[in-house]
Amino acid sequence: MNLRLLNPLRWRKSFLFSIAIGFLLVWFTFLDTYSLLARYQLQKERDFLIEETKRLSSETETLNAKIQKLEDNPELIERIAREDYGMRKPGETVYRLRKD
Repeated sequence: MNLRLLNPLRWRKSFLFSIAIGFLLVWFTFLDTYSLLARYQLQKERDFLIEETKRLSSETETLNAKIQKLEDNPELIERIAREDYGMRKPGETVYRLRKD
């Protein structure tokens, strides 16, 4: 058996360099805490969170506008209370109609 193949000190420098480069590529691509794969996943999550923040900001603006309408219009509050929640004034009778 050839001892040169078993002893890493006698391998060619280009072969050792290739092994080292290959190891570093695998390490930085998959194994490291800040690997390319982890960075890609974090970037994807960041983009999703930015879009979600924009959507929620828009929804917040819409809800604030609805709140402002309710604060400015007591008749609207009364109509919603009657139609959606079946509330009534004392002495009133409420009739509910079913839609078939």
